[in-house]
Amino acid sequence: MRGQILIAAALVGLSACATTQEPVMAGDVPDPLEGFNRTMYGFNEGVDKAVLGPVADGYRAITNEPIRGGVTNFLTNLNQPVVFVNTVLQGKPGAAIDTASRFVVNTTIGLGGIFDPATHFEVPQHREDFGQTLGKWGVPAGPYIVLPLRGPTNLRDLTGSGVDGFASPLNYGQGDTYVATRAAIGVAGVVSVRERLEPQIQALRSQPEPYVALRRNYSQQRDAAIRDGVPQEDPFANLPEFDDYDFGDETE
Repeated sequence: MRGQILIAAALVGLSACATTQEPVMAGDVPDPLEGFNRTMYGFNEGVDKAVLGPVADGYRAITNEPIRGGVTNFLTNLNQPVVFVNTVLQGKPGAAIDTASRFVVNTTIGLGGIFDPATHFEVPQHREDFGQTLGKWGVPAGPYIVLPLRGPTNLRDLTGSGVDGFASPLNYGQGDTYVATRAAIGVAGVVSVRERLEPQIQALRSQPEPYVALRRNYSQQRDAAIRDGVPQEDPFANLPEFDDYDFGDETE
């Protein structure tokens, strides 16, 4: 069941990856497992085209936008405890208060998170996970990895996704009914995210080299998330222009 949730997480990451507008260049991301990764990328593409894509198309065909929005809201609300823990670990008290407030308001007034009154009340929404927390703490990303069904990740994010499971309410409970409910929520999460990302996935597939595009853009998106969207400082920004520099008389 955790694997299904991880698929949804990977697809969420793909949303930002597929929409990145920077030019794609090979060799920007450490990829020592490229042979294995390309094989897994091809396997995941096959599963998506044969199963996930058609199921997502069917989901869109039998539901309307308000229903799909309610499913998205519900799943997002379930993840708020994970976000809360990571805002605390990253030393962001304001974001922690926002996240706790959203969870309480949407769980109560929003009928279990189906509706999103917190947004109406202008309570900011934050997206944090333990992979980002490790990045904030200075842990390097490690090698790029593509796993079957899990999709793109790196050693740091893979570790973080496992730790996040301990903060998720989906991982606590007993009995056959609980297991069935968790399975249904996991499947709903995968299908919901896949349906929403159809345009971005098609845009990624239209790239000259989709594997390279996904690899570089995944890494860019994760780095940006760790920096909270703050542009990376250019170490060469304050260097003098060579045209303005007086090298003196170079004649011998």
